[in-house]
Amino acid sequence: ELVNKVVSHLIQALHNSGGSFSSIRRLGAGSYYEHVKISEPNEFDIMLLMPIARLQLDECDDTGAYYYLTFKRNPKEKYLLKFLDEEGKLSAFKMLQALREIIKQEVKNIKDVEVTVQRKKAGSPAITLQIKNPPAADISVDIILTLEVQQSWPPSTQDGLKIEPWLGRKVRRQFRNSSIYLVAKQNKKEKVLRGNTWRLSFSHIEKGMLNNHGSSKTCCESDGQKCCRKSCLKLLKYLLEQLKMKYPKKFEKFCSYHAKTAFFHSCIIWPKDADWHLGDLDHCFQKYLGYFLDCLQKSQLPHFFIPKYNLLSVEDKASNDFLSRQINNELNNGFPIFHE
Repeated sequence: ELVNKVVSHLIQALHNSGGSFSSIRRLGAGSYYEHVKISEPNEFDIMLLMPIARLQLDECDDTGAYYYLTFKRNPKEKYLLKFLDEEGKLSAFKMLQALREIIKQEVKNIKDVEVTVQRKKAGSPAITLQIKNPPAADISVDIILTLEVQQSWPPSTQDGLKIEPWLGRKVRRQFRNSSIYLVAKQNKKEKVLRGNTWRLSFSHIEKGMLNNHGSSKTCCESDGQKCCRKSCLKLLKYLLEQLKMKYPKKFEKFCSYHAKTAFFHSCIIWPKDADWHLGDLDHCFQKYLGYFLDCLQKSQLPHFFIPKYNLLSVEDKASNDFLSRQINNELNNGFPIFHE
């Protein structure tokens, strides 16, 4: 309720401003909206979608995930021209800064809720708000500026999203016909960080797959068979979260997105609802965990939508091996970390 109140106020203000961000609409993304949140609902991701008709996407490295954006010809969205850098590229940095300034001014006008804008985190695509919520803990809301571009997906995604055995060919086609989402994310591989790179985001598709995750259309519905897919994902997310708290330095590279990506791959390897019977949670979790351990051992976890993009690089082999040892240790001892 608090989050909705604050976000609605901000969106209303952006609409009324008549400026560059007046066409924005919201989309809840991340674990809370996918119903796989494992702790208190105190962190929310809200994407602010900004529709754009067409852009030219140029890959800026070999991952196929990061792009420079330019306009092909004079855009309908004239208000975006002031965000171009000297090379004519759409600057993520300039856009985020402008949105941040508006939000900083606007939170002062929100009555009876105490909201502050957190300091900018280097390389993060989010503007983070802190909402006071006495007597409970504060709530943090990540506002993520997202360009919604109506054109076909770039070539790097061609062989990704292989969900035919699990959700079917028709669903894959529907997903691939939806817009491209791009978030203002700094590509760390760049020699000079100019703040003009954007990363593909598939949050809307991930949410769609998690919320309709059965190969039969009635899976987990009130009159259908229940499966344990989401429970398995929650368990691995929780395991990673607990290990990260124990070894924050060693595991700073790992995040819940690794668990989620491994989960989607597991749904392809075991596509049938019968492979995830609710009563077999223990066995199913161990299969999924086995797949994740295999990825760690090979330092190879392909992005689910961009297969050539490896989320576990060989340069991090030492931390991949360390995580693998910790997980095996938990597995062989009946997961003491779950009982702490």
